Amino acid sequence: MSTSVNKLAAKLSLLPLLTFVVLFLGAGLYLQSQGVDYAFYQLPAPVAILPAIVIAFLVNKASINQSVETFIKGAGHNNIITMCLIYLLAGAFSAVAGATGGVDAVVNAGLSFIPASFLLPGLFLISAVVSTAMGTSMGTIGAIGPIAYAVSLKTGIDPALMAGTIVSGAMFGDNLSIISDTTIAATRTQGCEMKDKFRENLKIALPAAVLTVCLLVFLTPEPQAVAAKPFDWLLVLPYLFILVLAVAGMNVFVVLFSGIVFAAAMGFVGDYQAGSFVKDIYKGFSDMQEIFLLSMFIGGLSEFIRINGGLDYLAQKIQKLTAIIAKWHRKVADQLGIAALVLVSNLCIANNTVSIIVAGPVAKKLADDGKISGKRSASLLDIFACVMQGSLPYGAQALLLGATFKISPWDVSTSSFYCFILAFTAISVICLRRNKV
Repeated sequence: MSTSVNKLAAKLSLLPLLTFVVLFLGAGLYLQSQGVDYAFYQLPAPVAILPAIVIAFLVNKASINQSVETFIKGAGHNNIITMCLIYLLAGAFSAVAGATGGVDAVVNAGLSFIPASFLLPGLFLISAVVSTAMGTSMGTIGAIGPIAYAVSLKTGIDPALMAGTIVSGAMFGDNLSIISDTTIAATRTQGCEMKDKFRENLKIALPAAVLTVCLLVFLTPEPQAVAAKPFDWLLVLPYLFILVLAVAGMNVFVVLFSGIVFAAAMGFVGDYQAGSFVKDIYKGFSDMQEIFLLSMFIGGLSEFIRINGGLDYLAQKIQKLTAIIAKWHRKVADQLGIAALVLVSNLCIANNTVSIIVAGPVAKKLADDGKISGKRSASLLDIFACVMQGSLPYGAQALLLGATFKISPWDVSTSSFYCFILAFTAISVICLRRNKV
């Protein structure tokens, strides 16, 4: 009797999370059918999750005071608070470096070195570098998209191919960057260091990038020169600075704080003002408000799921689905389970960071059961979330580039070749290097 009661409690503990996903996805689909721009981003996720939190309180078999304590314990977990603080610093760095002209400098530095016959792969690499430096695919697309559109018109390159190339590079950097919110979420939920996840991730992403560059070289039409605007090398240095410090293994808080100061210092060499510096830091904080609140709310919700056995229940269900593969190799099965978990989450939510936060606790359970390292599970979470996000025609990336290039978002997502190659590469690594996890 107690077993059936426990199983029922575990199932009910998942109801709030399911409510959040259905509400968020349902609102997006409805607004999409009404022709609303960026339909899946009209209902803010921190608001969509509020009814789910109410349901979590109702189904939890405890007093209201105990339920409040449970929620606060989850929201205030060390990993959640650490993640939120990193979000704030990452947002501040991105805002300061962008305000000083760093993004334009990186883009034009890249364009000045691209041979005409290497246009598509060159733009892929520029997008990859900018996204890795900025930590955001949307920021990269917003900066490079209009430039790429102008290049497309000038050279006659298929707009869908050009847009897909920009998404591809943007998702490469979003997946790898140490200041990306997807990296922050993946490493904190899986309990690993950013530098370890970066190195593990690079083993999969770099071969996929090389294959993508080879494909784009083949797809680039007759060469046409593209002029780059003047730029200041000093403004490129802050991005290189934090990347070097992060790979060297320095504490992430020190890396980001140092990056903010360094970016401001490079700006002060020009006409950047101290008053603007203070305001840009706060703007960076404000830009992270949504993911900050959502992370805390998801943390509180996850604690209800954990104490009622929901995580164990989900892990067991995934392991049953991968049971046939597990007979051949348990670690392969659990890694594919993590991939499937975050793919489905992102398909429903259309936000790679949110999908990682949602799937993270279950992925951690699968990783622990299968003796998979935190760096590998974090890498897989981030990789497959970015694979799905870059392939979604209703994802923000495809919608923004579709509007910029005046083409269908479907054309953008189906031309994002890197995302498909990354999925193939990741699955190959899972199967071929099955004991090195």
